[in-house]
Amino acid sequence: MSGVGNSQNTDAGTAASASSTVRGRLNYPGRRNDPGWKHGVDVLGIGKNVRCNYCHVNFWGGINRFKTNLACFGGYDGRCISVPDDVMQSYRQIVSEAEDAQNKNRQLIDISAENDVEVEVARRQIQSKGKGLLSLTSKGKSSGGGVQQHLNEMLKKDLKEQAYDEIAEFFFTNGLSFNVGKNHAFVKMLETVGRYGCGFKQPSYNDIREKLLKRVVARTHEIRDEFKEEWKKTGCTIMSDRWTDRKRHSICNFMVNSPKGTLFLYSLDTSDNWKTTDKVSKMLEDAINYVGAEIVVQVVTDNAANYKAAGEKLMQTNRSFLLDSVCGTLH
Repeated sequence: MSGVGNSQNTDAGTAASASSTVRGRLNYPGRRNDPGWKHGVDVLGIGKNVRCNYCHVNFWGGINRFKTNLACFGGYDGRCISVPDDVMQSYRQIVSEAEDAQNKNRQLIDISAENDVEVEVARRQIQSKGKGLLSLTSKGKSSGGGVQQHLNEMLKKDLKEQAYDEIAEFFFTNGLSFNVGKNHAFVKMLETVGRYGCGFKQPSYNDIREKLLKRVVARTHEIRDEFKEEWKKTGCTIMSDRWTDRKRHSICNFMVNSPKGTLFLYSLDTSDNWKTTDKVSKMLEDAINYVGAEIVVQVVTDNAANYKAAGEKLMQTNRSFLLDSVCGTLH
């Protein structure tokens, strides 16, 4: 691109060439979508010196500065004296809208950037990219808040990618299942943090293991009490589900179902007693008494022989239950 002088000026020439490349990147001939180029010609080929099609004067400063000349803003040497009235009025509106958008942008940042390093970085990015506002605005007068929206998306893109990387790192370093990303609590957490905005500080280790744990337990008890009140009105079903973990431990989960929904009750390690009829019967009876025999409508288990036998035994002590021998359900 730009030539290099003697060997003593090699570094300086390279730096100047790189600087020129960065500044002129958006004005490369192959990327000139700005409508301002319909009214001027690039003199030097780098987008910095524009010759006006109307007054044939060379204006220095790039296409955005040239558009202020078409709008006839500035002093005698900073405006086109031959621009048609319709072009002048059109670019006056474009330039004014761009300046209004910049001013609103600065006001929003000044409000939210107080004592916040991340937003201060965003403010500097806006300042460094503010020259592109004229190009953004000139794409359509009817865009309304399009400039602000596009600028916000542009500036937040890097933050979004960084946030994604850090969320993924949190999953990987803690060995979390990818299904955690589908958990409604995870989604709600991110939404609430986002609504809080900049400056949010995570709870401390002690807050999580003490204060917040107690708060969640208390809230869970409140939800359980709401379910219990509903059971008294509609009755409920006790459901047992036995499964085996990777270490071959037999676990039995007990849940209670009602029109309000399903509530987890508790789990038992049944490795030593799930095959014994008497112990299975005692396990089911304890669950019934825990909930309240007067509000239990049915008990649902699997149809293994020992569970059927346990059901027969429960029928002897609880005459209100009838055993469905097909599915192992006590009615």
